[in-house]
Amino acid sequence: MSSRLRNVATITVSCLAQLMVAIDMTVLHLAVPALTTQLGASSEELLWIADVYGFAMGGLLVTMGNLGDRFGRRRVLVIGITAFAVGSLLAAAAPTVWALIGARALLGVAGAAVLPSTSSLLRAVFTTQRARTAAVGAGAGVSAAGFAIGPIVGGVLLEHFWWGSVFLVNVPVSALILLAARFVPESRSGRRLRLDPLSIGLSIVGVVAVVYGIKGAFYAGLWYPEVLGAFVLGAGCLLGFARRQRVLDEPLIDLDLFRRRGFSASVGSNLISVFTMSAFALITSQYLQLVLRWSTLRSGLAFVPGAMAALIAGGVLAAKAVGRFGRAKAVSGGLALAALGFALFGLVQTDTSYALVLTAQVAFGAGAALTLTVTGDTILGTVPRDRAGAAAAISSTAYELGGSLGIAVVGSVLSAVYQAELVLPDGVSPVLADQVRESFSATAAVAEGLPEPVASAVRAAAEQSFVGGIRVSMLGSAVVMVVLSVVALRSLRRVPKVIENPMDDPRPVETPK
Repeated sequence: MSSRLRNVATITVSCLAQLMVAIDMTVLHLAVPALTTQLGASSEELLWIADVYGFAMGGLLVTMGNLGDRFGRRRVLVIGITAFAVGSLLAAAAPTVWALIGARALLGVAGAAVLPSTSSLLRAVFTTQRARTAAVGAGAGVSAAGFAIGPIVGGVLLEHFWWGSVFLVNVPVSALILLAARFVPESRSGRRLRLDPLSIGLSIVGVVAVVYGIKGAFYAGLWYPEVLGAFVLGAGCLLGFARRQRVLDEPLIDLDLFRRRGFSASVGSNLISVFTMSAFALITSQYLQLVLRWSTLRSGLAFVPGAMAALIAGGVLAAKAVGRFGRAKAVSGGLALAALGFALFGLVQTDTSYALVLTAQVAFGAGAALTLTVTGDTILGTVPRDRAGAAAAISSTAYELGGSLGIAVVGSVLSAVYQAELVLPDGVSPVLADQVRESFSATAAVAEGLPEPVASAVRAAAEQSFVGGIRVSMLGSAVVMVVLSVVALRSLRRVPKVIENPMDDPRPVETPK
């Protein structure tokens, strides 16, 4: 097999896999109204449909990364992609709500197998720093593009087909990945790694409990007994997991990795960055559809410039920025650029032109892709190649936790400001007023049942309050990103531009039989 074919196949598999997972995360939101009417899903069941994917994925990332290191990353990837296709078919044909929840859980398990495998394969195949950074950047940029493509694909499908069609888009993509994977070389650890069942159980329960607590705090409140119990259980399991790793000869996670400045600073930057970044796309989508009243398809197309900026910054500019400015300045600059995007979006009004939104999206997309590409490459580059799967799993877990925490916290801030600033006109019954205060998305339905001019006044008041919440949450996120930019500049300053690990085996990895 030629090295060119091997490299092209590996990048193709990585990009398509990350694109598919990203689309699957966003396309479901558009199908919620249809799920409510056609399957009769309750509010609680809708939460399970949305959240079970993250529970399954977050809990199994560490385990799947280690399975790849031991049994072969390409093998685990192929199994994960196959399971993703099967889960998509089951979801599309689900006759009941709980059948759909089960299919979504299978998709989460499959996603946990896919993400660490794609990253660790890049680490195994691209051994030079410049090639590795470009490959990681291409994957990060395509993943960002997926968040824009998801609403577009979903909008087109839902206009012509039933809600299950949004899952079927994964099937042809899975087929392309499996075809390209035939030309991807297998790689695994040179050592025979042992998997500790107790560590696996502690990591799964600990991460799932923490993710459940974060999401529960958003829906029910931090002091709800079930939420507190989840946090206590998660913290206890993760503490036990950490102590267990210290006494094992072959730990699932080598905690000494966190003593490496580049690794620990990059993982921390990823977690906090995604914490603020995760809510940006969701809030932007709500603004375009609920405030500017754009269609789903038009709103999805509005994300394309930001996605293209992410693709260019991650796939083309990241490696050049590291070579010219170093990793610390590249990450710090990316965070500052993302902060600019937050700040610009924090200036929106109820009648803001798309030019401001576009500028904010481009700045945010480019900054986010630059940051996550360089930190992702630093994480993979600072660990031995035979433990690339475990390292990629740590990075993906931080990403999942940061995303869950960000949507919960930033969303809570937006909701709190919205409810505090909302002043409804006279003529609205207490029941309808409570519906509008509970959710801005309910405003349109409530207003349709009110006479004029009360209906217009309700919509105007709700829109003003929601935009006020956007301003506070976006400007607050901008401040967090500026602080993190300064921290990253200091914490990564001693990490070299070029990371070539002397512990790597210089021989080419074995090709699949």
